[in-house]
Amino acid sequence: MRNKAMILEEDGCRVRVVHLDRVKRARRDAVQESELERLALIFKVLGDPTRLKIFVALADGEMCVCDLAAHLGLSESAVSHQLRRMREQALVKSRRDGQVLYYSLDDGHVADLLRLGFEHIRE
Repeated sequence: MRNKAMILEEDGCRVRVVHLDRVKRARRDAVQESELERLALIFKVLGDPTRLKIFVALADGEMCVCDLAAHLGLSESAVSHQLRRMREQALVKSRRDGQVLYYSLDDGHVADLLRLGFEHIRE
């Protein structure tokens, strides 16, 4: 059955709606703005190729900044800067052993994001 288009007026704007039931369901199931902003920040952090290289390296286990720098061909300062952004979004965590900080993925969800992303692009 085909729905007729309806015209809704909200906040002085006229909006054409074809499937009112779908609009109502989408509004009911909408995610809070604060959660959307947090998720957008996570994807923004994941959207940088250098940080993705760090994520992939850490997926195999923890590494210190100097090892990551050697792997990526970057300065330790540049790697530390990237790790700080990743840590701010709870994507990586650190563990101190003496004077050395070892970094790893924060939890299995981060590894899942990587795995799903690679599955998607490779299909």
